[in-house]
Amino acid sequence: MRDRHPAVRMLQLALGGLLLLGAPMMAPLPGPGGIFVFAGGMILILRNSRWAQVRWARLKRRWPRTGNMVDRVMRRPSERRRRARDRVLGSR
Repeated sequence: MRDRHPAVRMLQLALGGLLLLGAPMMAPLPGPGGIFVFAGGMILILRNSRWAQVRWARLKRRWPRTGNMVDRVMRRPSERRRRARDRVLGSR
């Protein structure tokens, strides 16, 4: 995690939580808006909470295909590292 002021991190965590709570409310509306709101909330929480990062890593170990797909959609750095590693190992 980058060194950010704790107040900024707390605000981003709170906004991420609100987005996660707001995603189901957007689900009945036409279009895929709730998915993007949920993803935005997840991104904010995963970037600012070590606890959430550890839990996310455990979930990805339990369900690797789903975790990899979600990482790719969220454009997480871990997915880019994994893809680069697989390219290098696959070329051998």
